[in-house]
Amino acid sequence: MTAEPLAPTAEPAEVRAHSHRSLGIGELRLESGAVLPEVTLAFDTYGALSPHGDNAILVEHALTGDSHAHEWWPGLIGPGLALDTDRFFVVCANVLGGCSGSTGPTSPDPEDPEGRPYGGRFPHITVRDTVSAELRLADLLGIERWHAVLGGSMGGARALETALMAPERVARTGILAAPAHSEADQIAWGHIQLQAIRSDPATGLGIARQIAHLTYRADVELNHRFGADQQATGVPAEHAGDRYYSIQSYLDHQAAKLMRRFDAESYAVLTQALMDHDVRRGRSSDLRTALAGAGGEFLVAAVSSDRLYTPEQVRRLAEALPGSVPCETITSWAGHDGFLTESAQVAELLREFLD
Repeated sequence: MTAEPLAPTAEPAEVRAHSHRSLGIGELRLESGAVLPEVTLAFDTYGALSPHGDNAILVEHALTGDSHAHEWWPGLIGPGLALDTDRFFVVCANVLGGCSGSTGPTSPDPEDPEGRPYGGRFPHITVRDTVSAELRLADLLGIERWHAVLGGSMGGARALETALMAPERVARTGILAAPAHSEADQIAWGHIQLQAIRSDPATGLGIARQIAHLTYRADVELNHRFGADQQATGVPAEHAGDRYYSIQSYLDHQAAKLMRRFDAESYAVLTQALMDHDVRRGRSSDLRTALAGAGGEFLVAAVSSDRLYTPEQVRRLAEALPGSVPCETITSWAGHDGFLTESAQVAELLREFLD
């Protein structure tokens, strides 16, 4: 299980000691009982691991993120920043089931005689399966206990499950814009996205992205930015069907961007895993009891305008965690994506939490 260097990535000058690698973590038995015979995780690291291995922070990305945390969480990772790479060894792994270097539907199936990718044959995975893979990665990196595990959205769900599955290995857990379990509304949005992909993978991924994006951004922001403005097309809009609104152009742009870099089967696998996220499963139907075994200290923060995981839903998580855990607020009109866009507020929360 030796580290294999991958292609170097461009990075800001302020991000030092940055490495992008992959590790084979061996065979992984999933919650379903299925076995992935050969699993690889791609990951980025920033800074250096201390001699005692006690300064490591795991950053968990959201649904369509990747291991390049300095790109999707700008201004937070580097010398003197909230995740200070002069103090901390920051790790971000591409999630199991993803398509940015880790084992997922686009990976060759080692049991296929022709070496074809798994595709739709990739097994069902859960958030807990992704955590199991990351705990194996920590073992190989020589990290017995994380100084902190941090994440937003699906990354927050993974961070929470890490504190439950391996409480002795997490000193601090930061959960941003993520709940203890999915509810009917979130499952419904996921279901529609999966239907789009299963109906036509070629175009369904773009449609799924457009559906999801409307849950990621707040109506107030979209109305302010786009209103009922029409996009300039150079063609007179003589009939209603000829009109092309700015919000349509925006959503089409978001769909095209994702389709260029993401795999439809990976999107389906990870969406299903997030729909199934429920810390109560196999523990207790009572949320407080289900969370009683979580270890370490907690930071829980909701985005004020989030309509995917509402502040009330995130607050219920904070109230059910052991001890007295306040629910902080990230003030933003951007909606769910506020945990990504409000870097200054997030940095302030993380600095206080990590210190």
